[in-house]
Amino acid sequence: MKDYIEERAISIANYIIDSNATVRQTAKTFGVSKSTVHKDVTDRLMQINPTLAKQARQVLDVNKSERHIRGGLATKEKYLHQHGSMV
Repeated sequence: MKDYIEERAISIANYIIDSNATVRQTAKTFGVSKSTVHKDVTDRLMQINPTLAKQARQVLDVNKSERHIRGGLATKEKYLHQHGSMV
């Protein structure tokens, strides 16, 4: 594995852990795809630093379990902006 990929995988994991970020937020911050973020954390990082990979994975699993709630809140917010405070 190339050095810059290893460094990116470690940086991505640290960012996810420090900021409690989602895959989408992380991908946008690092200018890579969501697939790349996922592969870096699940595959590549397990070879480099399994402990860090597990920590990042825990954050991503929590975010994944909460994503339906964030989606509902985003929809509610969108509706309130479009229709005023009718709710």
